[in-house]
Amino acid sequence: MLQIDLLAKLSLKIKMENNSRYVFDIVRKKWVTFTPEEHVRQAIVHYLVDQMNYPSGLIAIEKQIKFGALNKRFDIIVYNQQHAPWMLAECKAPEIPISENTLHQLLQYQSIVNCKYWLMSNGVQSICADASSIPQIEWLQELPSFPIK
Repeated sequence: MLQIDLLAKLSLKIKMENNSRYVFDIVRKKWVTFTPEEHVRQAIVHYLVDQMNYPSGLIAIEKQIKFGALNKRFDIIVYNQQHAPWMLAECKAPEIPISENTLHQLLQYQSIVNCKYWLMSNGVQSICADASSIPQIEWLQELPSFPIK
């Protein structure tokens, strides 16, 4: 398990409008409803961009993909410099534990986008894996550095 507290010392732009809270998404460049899951999603994005120096232009949030006849939305994908999917992140609200169900949900998306790294987080608990050698999966102690090449 990763030893990072994504929700600590997080500086987000938040506003109230019509009795609803919104947070500014630095990737989508728009205000989105500030739910507990969105809090975690934004915490991950800010951590990747501000702390890990991942380029925000290579991050996609909540894009629709087809899973059989179903339309699904992944939480976060980070692309490498060749614009190929590189890291897939599944976010949960802080009160929802990271579990086997979280992994199964991530694996549904993985079957379509095929990323080298996986990240699952509820903001309190974060788990990252190197999935480049499936069926062998290496659970990592820290997030990978963004590839320079």
